[in-house]
Amino acid sequence: MGKRETFYYDNKIVRNFAYATIIWGVVGMLAGLWVALQLVFPKTLNLQPYFNFGRLRPLHTNAVIFAFVGNGIFMGYYYSIQRLLKTRMWSDAMSKIHFWGWQLIIVAAALTLPLGFTSGKEYAELEWPIDIAITVVWVVFGWNMFATILKRRERHLYVAIWFYIATFVTVAVLHIVNSIEVPVSFLKSYPVYAGVQDALVQWWYGHNAVAFFLTTPYLGLMYYFLPKAANRPVFSYKLSIIHFWSLIFIYIWAGPHHLLYTALPNWAQSLGIVFSFTLIFPSWGGMINGLLTLRGAWDKVREDVILKFMVVAVTAYGMATFEGPMMSLKSINAISHFTDWTIAHVHVGGLGWNAMLTFGILYWLVPKIFRTELHSKKLANFHFWIATLGILFYAIPMYWAGLMQASMWKEFTPSGQLKYSFLDTVTFMKPYYAVRSFGGALFVTGAIVMMYNLFRTVRKANLLADEKAEAPSLAKEYTKHTGEHWHRWIERKPTPLLVMTLIVILIGGAVEMIPTFMVKSNIPTIASVKPYTPLELHGRDMYVREGCNTCHSQMIRPFRSETERYGEYSKAGEFVFDHPFLWGSKRTGPDLSREGAGNNKKSDTWHFNHMDDPQSLSTGSVMPAYSFLIDNVIDTASTGAKIRAMQAVGVSYPAGYDMIANQDLVKQANQITANLHKDSINVPSNREIIAIIAYLQRLGKDIDNNKAQPK
Repeated sequence: MGKRETFYYDNKIVRNFAYATIIWGVVGMLAGLWVALQLVFPKTLNLQPYFNFGRLRPLHTNAVIFAFVGNGIFMGYYYSIQRLLKTRMWSDAMSKIHFWGWQLIIVAAALTLPLGFTSGKEYAELEWPIDIAITVVWVVFGWNMFATILKRRERHLYVAIWFYIATFVTVAVLHIVNSIEVPVSFLKSYPVYAGVQDALVQWWYGHNAVAFFLTTPYLGLMYYFLPKAANRPVFSYKLSIIHFWSLIFIYIWAGPHHLLYTALPNWAQSLGIVFSFTLIFPSWGGMINGLLTLRGAWDKVREDVILKFMVVAVTAYGMATFEGPMMSLKSINAISHFTDWTIAHVHVGGLGWNAMLTFGILYWLVPKIFRTELHSKKLANFHFWIATLGILFYAIPMYWAGLMQASMWKEFTPSGQLKYSFLDTVTFMKPYYAVRSFGGALFVTGAIVMMYNLFRTVRKANLLADEKAEAPSLAKEYTKHTGEHWHRWIERKPTPLLVMTLIVILIGGAVEMIPTFMVKSNIPTIASVKPYTPLELHGRDMYVREGCNTCHSQMIRPFRSETERYGEYSKAGEFVFDHPFLWGSKRTGPDLSREGAGNNKKSDTWHFNHMDDPQSLSTGSVMPAYSFLIDNVIDTASTGAKIRAMQAVGVSYPAGYDMIANQDLVKQANQITANLHKDSINVPSNREIIAIIAYLQRLGKDIDNNKAQPK
């Protein structure tokens, strides 16, 4: 052992991230409550255009995932890394750049999403300049973390550090691959992938954003803070090894289970099913390791509110990671997908696992760095119970609502007709949405109580900004102990650990994506499918801007109930010009794949009136109004740039078309305007509502009446 050295932990950066976690948590949850209530009071709470449901919903998800959970991750990282490695962070300056850079990214998201600047890709809605900023800040964070690991005074890398390294390297890969896009303007871009390929990449990213942003870093925090709070060692070292390597290897394959019964090739769906189901084993291994760490300490759990939060969190993790593999089975997915069951599942993980563990860590950590007692244990206990009740009032109605939706969508009369219209299912859901909102209100109330409790705690104390510590310097040589586990070798080698982690997570992604991109037979083209006209392209961009794809799917599955309701099932070749794909993950409204074709076709006038005042045509609808589209003028100055960007990603517009595209736009817009004029609707042809009508009327036309033949 080397000589003992004195150094100081940086608690200021921990405090900063703790404050950000608390504040953004309340903000993100309030946004979620507002969004939930919009489905109960659609005419009152949808304040067009900036606070309509379609624009607020991604604001809520980004605020909760990247602002609340993200700051919670970094709070726990900066506290635990320094103590596990017996050293201060490598660079205080990089820590500050990371903190302020992350907050600026959150503010940028909070401004751009309500303004309608979005890529339309779930959990990755932020536009290309913000994506670049995320990459830069993530590299700063990773550099600082890894440099700290390399200068450590503790040779052995504890299990939490393994999860931290895996999180850094995997999120970097996911973000970069999914964010490859061609800019149109400063805040507009198109992804390079289209249709089936875009769907695979998006859900490879989307599912693994859950895996490697909402799960692996929190497992690292669980492995550090749960034993600390319980004052007990982790139950099983060997189980933690199995948990880590099996989890990061299996998780990366599971994305296709979001695309069952879709146009994704069956072999990719099957891979997703196999690995998704297998995930239950490492996931429950981690849950068991966490809960059994408390063996012999259950009397303490009954008395200690921090451990109560952590026990509920680990239990919710177990529930969510049991349910996820079950929902990846085709027989269950046929019922759950596109319904509110998915919403319940996501929130058991988000509220139960992420939020409750974050609350427990905050209650443990804040008094520690301020060298004081928690202001009120009674308020903390009140928070625990009201948050737990909030989860139950949120999740149970959504599970029931999801089962009812699936049942009503699929039910036929004795004569073989669909029993319920889609609108019947919407109006039936409203009581469940109301109870869900009540549960959300309870949960937000608890978060506000926590904010008050913790801020009262810090007001009566002073931060120990630089906490003195001592540790021996890292010895140059290491002597292997008799009987030492073989895994100890890699636990002493951070660079090989990082490289091995990278290799493990790349295997699954490569096996799934390379054939989809390289083998043409996986995505057979359809001769009648043509690129969107300039007016339709503008309309599609507005559809994405308003978040219509968050409520309407464009993917008809091969079920009798869906083909009867919507038309012929969807095929891979239909989507070759779709940048981004818009298959959706939730049906709050009906599928729109065949909206402009066959029996589903409605007049231009119907679409105009429906966008202007949905409830006037569909009594009981929860759709926001889009009357502002009647006043907004189409940005024809950007048409050429959009055509050029589409050509850059492979869309087959003729050379030089960008110079004359607006001529075709005006011609098509004048035709729609004339159709509206016949019904006494006088609106200029340069208005956005004309473009979105053009897009909706295009949907399904290319394969209308089963005329489309594969090339």
